[in-house]
Amino acid sequence: MNRRQMLTTSAAAMTAFAARGLPAVATADDQTPRFIDMHTHIGTYTNGNKELTAKALVEWMDQHNIEKAVVLPLVSPESTTYLQLPDAAIKASKEFPDRLIPFCSIDPRAIIRGGVEGLVDILRKYVDQGAKGFGEHKVGLDFDDPLMMRVYEACEQVGIPLLFHIDNIRGKDKPGLPRLENAVRSFPKLNFIGHGPGWWASISGLDDQKSLGGYPNGKVLPGGAIDRLMETYPNIYGDLSAGSGSNAISRDLEFGREFLIRRQDRICFGTDYLQPGQKVPQFDVFKNLDLPSDVRKKIYRGNAERVLDL
Repeated sequence: MNRRQMLTTSAAAMTAFAARGLPAVATADDQTPRFIDMHTHIGTYTNGNKELTAKALVEWMDQHNIEKAVVLPLVSPESTTYLQLPDAAIKASKEFPDRLIPFCSIDPRAIIRGGVEGLVDILRKYVDQGAKGFGEHKVGLDFDDPLMMRVYEACEQVGIPLLFHIDNIRGKDKPGLPRLENAVRSFPKLNFIGHGPGWWASISGLDDQKSLGGYPNGKVLPGGAIDRLMETYPNIYGDLSAGSGSNAISRDLEFGREFLIRRQDRICFGTDYLQPGQKVPQFDVFKNLDLPSDVRKKIYRGNAERVLDL
């Protein structure tokens, strides 16, 4: 078999795997590491968005060398217009068991009999169905509100990580992230995975509340809360998805590269892909960083495998 025949045969095999919902195997000529995407959604996000089905998500994954993706529910009214329930994420994972990883989520304000133990019972039922974590935790309360802390306690007891969103509306905090720090310190056995404008803006030192809800530009300033928290607490990670994640690295590429190398064991690749045709800047950002191979492997997939126990 000559080189052209070998490549043609390999391409056909990859197409066949994809059609069956299985991860395609990279050829010897494919030097791009396969990704695990820590942050995707299925369904419809808000009015004007197109619906993203599980099948369409997997097809998009095949196009971008993504082997597996976490599917995150959105259950709080502040998080989305059209709620995305855990049952849908779990159903999608049953349809594509080698590709999609379901999370579960419960609004902290829901009526839950039995307090923390009642919540633990609910989470364990989701875990028994395949859920590997809790999130997207995107709730219109202070990050360390007592109802939020009840969720963290339950997740710690069950032993699943929690992926959260912070801005000035959801998971509310202040510059320096003192409310997040209170939660991370209070539940040292719970792995927190950070996402959203308020989290990623905090890669830089901040002195105003408005910045927590936006996408700050320019050089990263000293005193960023993320570095400080990661240095102090071993149970805090970052999900490098959405415009907030790409902006945090691309706004100051020199700092961004050094940050990813410094925190290589705490950062997970993610996109926040949620509708067909969505532009995802993360791929281009990584092309411009020229990270060492071992760092790329950790961020692209290794850290997710460890945190999710894959």
